[in-house]
Amino acid sequence: MAFKPNYNFQKAERSRAKALKKQEKLKRLQDETAKRKAGDNPETETGAEPGTDAGAEPVTDAAGPAKSPDDA
Repeated sequence: MAFKPNYNFQKAERSRAKALKKQEKLKRLQDETAKRKAGDNPETETGAEPGTDAGAEPVTDAAGPAKSPDDA
């Protein structure tokens, strides 16, 4: 005998899995926020923004400032 699909059960299972995944993501984000607010993140202790290199020197133009024709 072939399997008789139970669409309501399948939809409920998908919804349950989606809600569980959403709750896990929310909990992870709340944990990260709590850590950041507590000062446990080393990036915030150095004063650097996340994604930047704290030890890098600022980029400067090697040619210097642009000159206008009136400066000559």
